[in-house]
Amino acid sequence: MPPAKKRPRTYDPKKTAAAVRAQFGAVREAANHLTPEQLARPTHLEPWTVRDLLVHLDMAVSAVVRHLDDAEPAKPGLGLLDWPPATFKFAGALADVVPELAARAPEQLDELFARTLADFDDRLAKAEPHRTLATRLGAMALGDFLVTRTVELVVHTDDLNRAAGIDVPLDRQAVAACTRFLADALAAKAPGGATEVRIPPYAVVQCIEGPRHTRGTPPNVVETDPLTWIRLATGRTEWATAVDAAKVTASGERADLSAVLPVMG
Repeated sequence: MPPAKKRPRTYDPKKTAAAVRAQFGAVREAANHLTPEQLARPTHLEPWTVRDLLVHLDMAVSAVVRHLDDAEPAKPGLGLLDWPPATFKFAGALADVVPELAARAPEQLDELFARTLADFDDRLAKAEPHRTLATRLGAMALGDFLVTRTVELVVHTDDLNRAAGIDVPLDRQAVAACTRFLADALAAKAPGGATEVRIPPYAVVQCIEGPRHTRGTPPNVVETDPLTWIRLATGRTEWATAVDAAKVTASGERADLSAVLPVMG
């Protein structure tokens, strides 16, 4: 008999919303201190500059506001773990759109960020907890969409830090949600019980087809830190690079995850 299907992980919408707000607030504070030279720097997300990236970070949060203002779909059609693979289809669509939006944004980005934060707080305070949103990838529950915002914010804050040469702090709750979600996305993409992936202190999942581990020390184990995992899961770091740099420990015949990474576009 096949093993029972694991129940999807749940997230507290209030805690997730607070994490989104905290991470975006940290980005806003850092953006106020960037020089024109830093804002003009290129990022690895060509052709985006640092300023373009900041506008995209604003878009990640303002999307909640926009979708709450839209008509509500009848019911969610996109589950939380359906979101990561769906992002591959639209990954390239933003390349030209974001610079165009950045060109129309206020010269002082804090004006944009302040309005987004105020609207975010206002709309969420009035929203029904189980509201459905019509997102561009499909109809999603509000709580699920907020989890995806932690991914956008944590991943792109890390991009911002590397491009601008700064150190915007990563909110612990946002990192926790992002790490767990991307770990579950791996388990959904490569189901099985042959390999145990450990990302202390936030997540442990089993994946990859093969003999299922039930007790004792697993024969195939991967372990890494949350930020390295997030970079691997989103294609910011190659598997071999992380292993060579000792950012990942991998033991066992089925401990090579290169064939199933990244898990989102």
